[in-house]
Amino acid sequence: MTMRGYDLMVIGAGMAGVAAANKCASAGWNVAIVDALPYGGTCALRGCDPKKILRRGAEIIDSAHLMRGKGIDDANLSINWADLVKHKHGFTDPVPAGIEDGLAGNGVDTLHGQARFTGRNTLTVDGTPYEAAHFLIAAGARPRPLAFPGHEHLIDSTDFMDLPELPERILFVGGGFVSFEFAHIAARAGSTPVILDRGPRPLKAFDPDLVELLISRGADAGVGLWRSSTITAIEKSAAYYRVEMERSGQPETVEFDLVVQGAGRVPDLGGLDLEAAGIEWDERGVRVGADLRSTSNSAVYAAGDAASSPGMPLTPVAVFEGKVAASNMLKGTATEPDYAGVPTAVFTIPELTRVGMLEQDAHDHGLDVEVRYRDTSSWFSNYRIGETTAATKILVERATDKILGAHLLGPGYGELINFLGLAIKLELTTRQLKSMTAAYPTVGSDLGSIL
Repeated sequence: MTMRGYDLMVIGAGMAGVAAANKCASAGWNVAIVDALPYGGTCALRGCDPKKILRRGAEIIDSAHLMRGKGIDDANLSINWADLVKHKHGFTDPVPAGIEDGLAGNGVDTLHGQARFTGRNTLTVDGTPYEAAHFLIAAGARPRPLAFPGHEHLIDSTDFMDLPELPERILFVGGGFVSFEFAHIAARAGSTPVILDRGPRPLKAFDPDLVELLISRGADAGVGLWRSSTITAIEKSAAYYRVEMERSGQPETVEFDLVVQGAGRVPDLGGLDLEAAGIEWDERGVRVGADLRSTSNSAVYAAGDAASSPGMPLTPVAVFEGKVAASNMLKGTATEPDYAGVPTAVFTIPELTRVGMLEQDAHDHGLDVEVRYRDTSSWFSNYRIGETTAATKILVERATDKILGAHLLGPGYGELINFLGLAIKLELTTRQLKSMTAAYPTVGSDLGSIL
């Protein structure tokens, strides 16, 4: 069998892989991309985008509830879950073909199947052999495997977003992004969700003071949280799931109609036979240097969730890592990605956002920091919509007036955090940010007072 050769083969047709493939193809390279799943990756098909479409329904319900007695009668307002899921499919269903057509139009060969390395510069796709001068591994992540008896009864976030209807009692396992975001949606859709976290502090990547405010706001909306709890077993009956657990050291058995895996994700590398190519990897991903090149096979780069880079597991980070890796391959350079000023958000209701350092991080580094905390719940932008919970915390270095970290909880703050990310990236001072004249009245016009 004749082996087809390429300048670059990309494994994974998510946003990082697509960005790199298009960049190298546009530069004249002979490029192929392969994925065993539909093109588009987690963000476009199974994560960020469809999740936020479902959140829109929850936003409307919550917004109407907040305005109860303030001019809005929400007595008969409800989510039609089946119609909301259908609306989600209106966005996700065309994505794979659109991405594949775009790649093909750019000269990229689009392959489908399971890639497996057979040597340092060779692999097969469902048994068909290929070779390449360079490889980019951008295979994304999968739900973290769980080991307790009955773990097979859990569904993941992909399955959750395709449920024909939501059951009443839902347990979300894990205190991270997935559990909080979907629990907030489920509560507004009429379910009774509970988040189970094995530690005392969920959402560890975010400011703990704002997290506690979010937890209280979620509780008011019907989102339960069980801290310091661990599942020991799950049994399925005809009508429900019997969940055995330890809560704060005490055994307990509780019944749920659905159990969802929200306990994090791990790099999806197990099926690639990386050892055959001499590619070192671990639970954090392919071991790469600062330039995203494999430390053990110079033909290989990795980006996004598949790489052991210091970047956060976010789609925008994966995209710019894919572009940096592509540039390094094209130019033979060793450019390192710039992770400064990258914001992140958990899209609960309201959203919780962060960019830069946590308060504890700043103290641990011995930095002289002024903490500027504001309770913004009564400010006009929140009073206008009836919001009861909103706050901000800005960490400013005293000597330079530069922002080291920014933490926001409130409606519209998923947009506002971008200004603060840009300020950190460009090393702007708070004085410079305050000099901006914003359109009024907008959430953005609150920035000067927040600082």
